Amino acid sequence: MVSAHIHEILIVDDEAGIRELLSEILADEGYRVILAENAREARQYRLQKTPSLVLLDIWMPDTDGVTLLREWSNNGLLTMPVVMMSGHATIETAVGATRIGAFDFLEKPIGLEKLLITVRRALKSASAQSDLSVSLAQIGRSAAIHALEQGLTRLTRARNPILILGEHGAGHETVARSLQQPQVPWVKVSHERLAGQPLSLLEEARDGVLYFPEIGQLSRAEQKGLLFLLPRFAKFDITLICTSSDPLGNLAAEGAFDAKLLTELSSGILMLPSLREHREDIPLLIEKKWKEITERNADNSSLMAILTPEALSYLSNSYWPGNIDQLYNTLENLALFKNEINESLVRATLGEILVQQSKNVPPEITAHFLELPLRDAREAFERYYFERLLIIERNNMSRIAERAGLERTHLYRKLKQLDIRFNRRQARMT
Repeated sequence: MVSAHIHEILIVDDEAGIRELLSEILADEGYRVILAENAREARQYRLQKTPSLVLLDIWMPDTDGVTLLREWSNNGLLTMPVVMMSGHATIETAVGATRIGAFDFLEKPIGLEKLLITVRRALKSASAQSDLSVSLAQIGRSAAIHALEQGLTRLTRARNPILILGEHGAGHETVARSLQQPQVPWVKVSHERLAGQPLSLLEEARDGVLYFPEIGQLSRAEQKGLLFLLPRFAKFDITLICTSSDPLGNLAAEGAFDAKLLTELSSGILMLPSLREHREDIPLLIEKKWKEITERNADNSSLMAILTPEALSYLSNSYWPGNIDQLYNTLENLALFKNEINESLVRATLGEILVQQSKNVPPEITAHFLELPLRDAREAFERYYFERLLIIERNNMSRIAERAGLERTHLYRKLKQLDIRFNRRQARMT
């Protein structure tokens, strides 16, 4: 194992003279150097160890450097900075490698000072990333959140712009803030600055993060400002993080969002799971939020002491179209009640009328028909439809039949078929 105080640099180049020259320079600077004359040797070494840095030639006879870089990126092995080298590469090739995840590009013949400055910058960046502990415990500990955490770590190490997409309230800014480091610039940008003086943002966020929330709401002028800044971020060592709860693909198809900007940002897309996709985290989120509420109000009450098991189950199984934000706002509302919090109170807080549900139908069924097979969705909708009509029309079967466009005998048959029970003595006819 390499000492933590000695950086190991892998040099991959098919020219023996280049390998020897770079090796001598870097060894004199105290680095440990490993040499590979082609992509095959580099690939084998990377499968065994993770060097601190890779200097990778673009043009090699067996596999070119850009292809090897993409291979490492696709296989989750691009966990170290890679500096590309070439004497023949075009600007497009260098930019393309940077988009895949290369840290920087050195043009041959490589000057001594330029080489050492680039190596130090790359190692410093890698050190900062290794110190960065991406933790999304604030939004859960489930497998879905763990996968999200891994994806975020990969994108951060690849130095790509990060585009966080997901439903409203799913935790966009919480995920973005997990990347914030102490004493590193973090600039949350108001949209209008993009249309005014976008270049002023570069110095302000140098060596830090520019955070653009809800880019789907940018005007055309603001979108052009962001597109103008994109190729300049690497020079200022700026990490770009954008979020959107709007469907950017649809907006681009409609001409409301710049398709080129979306293409540029698509190399670093991170999809947030909805709260429905990690329901197992809901009890944990409830405890966390309740603790925050009670500490703020100097109240030592425990939520679990006043939240009935049925209420907790209902909260865990609700649809939550507003995701974590809606859950937290609901808890703020429930905190106003000092007595027992039961299922009826939770339903009322969520604005749902308590109706009798079939034992085979989960309580959130009325809100997610689109997640069901057609037959089940149709049955769920009909059940909800007639249960609501029974309440609204107070069991007046004539009015229910009229509103539903059914004969009364057909109505009774339908209610029986759907296993909707009601008091026949209270059912009224006009």
